[in-house]
Amino acid sequence: MQRLCSIILAILLAVFSAVNSCSPSNRAALLALKAALHEPHLGIFDSWTGADCCHNWYGVSCDAESHQVADINLRGESEDPIFERAHRTGFMTGFIPPEICRLTRLSSITIADWKGITGEIPKCITTLSFLRILDLIGNKISGEIPADIGKLQRLTVLNIADNQISGRIPASLTGLSSLMHLDLRNNKISGPIPRKFGRLRMLSRALLSGNQISGQIPGSISRIYRLADLDLSMNNLSGVIPPSLGKMAVLATLNLDCNKISGTIPTTLLSSSIGNLNLSRNALEGKIPDVFGPGSYFTVIDLAYNKFSGPIPRTLAAASYIGHLDLSYNYLCGRIPTGAPFDHLDTSSFTHNDCLCGKPLKVC
Repeated sequence: MQRLCSIILAILLAVFSAVNSCSPSNRAALLALKAALHEPHLGIFDSWTGADCCHNWYGVSCDAESHQVADINLRGESEDPIFERAHRTGFMTGFIPPEICRLTRLSSITIADWKGITGEIPKCITTLSFLRILDLIGNKISGEIPADIGKLQRLTVLNIADNQISGRIPASLTGLSSLMHLDLRNNKISGPIPRKFGRLRMLSRALLSGNQISGQIPGSISRIYRLADLDLSMNNLSGVIPPSLGKMAVLATLNLDCNKISGTIPTTLLSSSIGNLNLSRNALEGKIPDVFGPGSYFTVIDLAYNKFSGPIPRTLAAASYIGHLDLSYNYLCGRIPTGAPFDHLDTSSFTHNDCLCGKPLKVC
């Protein structure tokens, strides 16, 4: 009788273990990922052994109810003890195989900052309907953003910065209705910003700097009510700055430096919620609008390397705070106003203009 009870208990334990462990198909998909990636120093994949990939497989988490793999979190720069013991950041080569798409319940894919991972983003990634986070920053991934990326209706974070992604921003990307964070910085992306970019109504950060993006800034961006950080710097953008950008309720940072933008500064930009404004190294011209006042609070105003003319706006002295001001390399003329913020600025803020004078430059 005792032996029979032991057998029954063993069977029940085996059944319970099988029910609560990951499926063979999930395990096979993870082992395909392990085979495609090569990490020689830290032993990241040493724990990827045994039948149950839901327990103690480094960087793998499963859904508590379905026992399907839900998250892959592999970061090459981390405070995890595995990095502290090795006294180094991670380096991994290889590629992300299409077998990752067999993990149909994935909510998060983070394979970031490994510096050596190449290949393309698997096109089948757009079939992962539960995906909320795709973070592949800091690798050498090439190819294009999948054309039907817009299928990922639950996606909130798309971060593929610091790679070698090329091609255009797909029009379907504007259909990512849940997207909150978009980071495409430092790639080789070309072509225009999609005209309907303003459909991304949940977006709070749009970081597109360091690419080869051309064309004009779509006015539809101003419809993104939640957008707080817009960085389009170091591209090939042309045309004028849409005045509607200065009417955005929560936009705090606007970086348009190092483009080919022309025209004048919309007065709305200088009387808005923007506190960090960089328009340097463009082809902007005309007078700097004299519209500052007690409500003006800027940590940065950088207008250097443009074609501005006329005097420095006297109302700048009425601003509640101006941290960094750079008006150098323009065609400004006249006396530099006195008082704050001018009394804490040095010559580098005013150098190489037509005929500015007064402290900290030469006496008028």
